[in-house]
Amino acid sequence: MAVHICSGEILLDDVNISRVPLSRLRSSLSIIPQDPVLFSGTVRFNLDPGHTVDDDRLWDVLKIAQLQQLVQSLPHQLETVVTDAGDSFSAGQKQLFCLARALLRRCRVLVMDEATASIDVETDRIIHDIVQEQLANCTVLVIAHRLSTIRNCDVIVVLNDGRVVETGPPGQLSTQPNGHFAKILAENQL
Repeated sequence: MAVHICSGEILLDDVNISRVPLSRLRSSLSIIPQDPVLFSGTVRFNLDPGHTVDDDRLWDVLKIAQLQQLVQSLPHQLETVVTDAGDSFSAGQKQLFCLARALLRRCRVLVMDEATASIDVETDRIIHDIVQEQLANCTVLVIAHRLSTIRNCDVIVVLNDGRVVETGPPGQLSTQPNGHFAKILAENQL
């Protein structure tokens, strides 16, 4: 299903995405959803469905994503079959696999859609540390309700009833008298 823009434009690196072939645009994006997705197939296939990287790169990324020991403990390591959408892994481990997949793709844009809403605080910290260290040159869009999830963002966009009501750096928004973000911060410090 294609959605056409009625007005305005979306620019990535000053390029209007409506002028970019869909396959190229898709290859530039990675998404880590609230409910992580693991495919039927091997661990290798889940990380690199296009079989584009060698084992050394896979192990490097697994180490970065703090999954190396887990995968090494599996009966067939990279060739272990993932079944039942990865139900044998925790929600946090599945999110780390999705992050490892994004790292392997070297995406230009990473969308984290409530990616840490269902995981423990420690895995949340690990994910954000990895994103900051490994994806520093990537545009990261973080959709979140949890304030700790957006702690390192450069710009915050506050929505209310589906409309943008505020946008700016967190430091600026947090000090706005009667601002939406400042109010959210105050309510969450109680």
